[in-house]
Amino acid sequence: MSWNFLEKTGKVKLKHSFSDSVKMINTEHWTAVVKEKNIYFSLPYLQALEDALRGSLNFRYIVFYSEEYKPVGIAVVQILDFIDNKEKYNDALCVVGTKIKHKLLGHIDIKVMVCGNVFATGENGFLYSDEIDPEDAYINLSNALYRLRRSERINGQVSIILLKEFWPTSYKKVDVLKVHEFRSFNIDVNMVLKIHESWHSMNDYLDSMISKFRTKAKSVYKRSADLVVEEMSAPEIEENLTKVEDLYESVVEQAEFRFGELNGQSFVNFKKRLGDKFIFKGYFLEDKLVGFSSAFVSPNFIDANYVGLDYSINHDYSLYQRMLYDYTELAINNGVKELRLGRTAEEIKSCIGAEPIDMKLYVKHRNSVSNKLIKPIIESISPSKFELRKPFKVSFAS
Repeated sequence: MSWNFLEKTGKVKLKHSFSDSVKMINTEHWTAVVKEKNIYFSLPYLQALEDALRGSLNFRYIVFYSEEYKPVGIAVVQILDFIDNKEKYNDALCVVGTKIKHKLLGHIDIKVMVCGNVFATGENGFLYSDEIDPEDAYINLSNALYRLRRSERINGQVSIILLKEFWPTSYKKVDVLKVHEFRSFNIDVNMVLKIHESWHSMNDYLDSMISKFRTKAKSVYKRSADLVVEEMSAPEIEENLTKVEDLYESVVEQAEFRFGELNGQSFVNFKKRLGDKFIFKGYFLEDKLVGFSSAFVSPNFIDANYVGLDYSINHDYSLYQRMLYDYTELAINNGVKELRLGRTAEEIKSCIGAEPIDMKLYVKHRNSVSNKLIKPIIESISPSKFELRKPFKVSFAS
């Protein structure tokens, strides 16, 4: 299938520019598209990430322009080295990458180009203005990624392009990518707690629960009473950097796969550049840091991000469960519409009222033969099974 032909499938052909550093981006053009819609597209966030992880990841940024050179879209791309047996990345990329690698590619090292954010779930890779038709937007994105992949040959061949990850409301629009031979598949659900308009405090939230789950919540608060929870500044995170990294690594090691591993400096950078839009809470027991939680605050939602845990005290002090309730209180106090808790630990997250939302990814291999062979592998991937709990007296899902 010819790319020249594919370019004609859209009504509009957009111009685009590539940058390999946030510092090279035209700030005015980028912010004209983003308009504070998503913190993961903000230049302070991207700069903090790039500063902390430069050398371990390659970052690329795309700006799309209309014929009048008006900025109408942006994309964030990360290029990862996928290395045998080190399990450096998790979630969708590793699930797909491992199976493709061993069944199709043997034992060679490969590069993966991700349009999205390997450190956060959701639609954090591509944003376009309302004046652009969705079909045109995604066809132009596909063409730009194709050109970007070809330009990366001097740094090693990119074998896989992965677009992560889309909410159900976007499936119809994004499915146009199948014209460009992208394959879609569902990854584990994103657990999301809808914040009901009647919840003005944690008491309101707890009162909406059936007695069994309200009693469970009170038990968590009782068992965690000796924990001191403090919001930490950038200097305080830096002072505890070694411990923060140890706690973070203890959680990362529990994952079957690793995908998008940060370092302690990332949290320091986020706090310095984002201020109140990045929340980092330390959990102390007898003046010792035994856990931390982090979250990004957007206008309509809070995204619970990475946590660190001392598993030796986790059970006795209900540390992780306490973090989940603290996330809930943070969302209520900030007046957002939802709390996004991400994947993993689905059942325990459903105990606080989070509901599963399906997430879809799209993948394409550079080799047309291998791309056809991807289909049965992807069809064999299915989200994890878990028992969904229903803690509320009435449904607040809508």
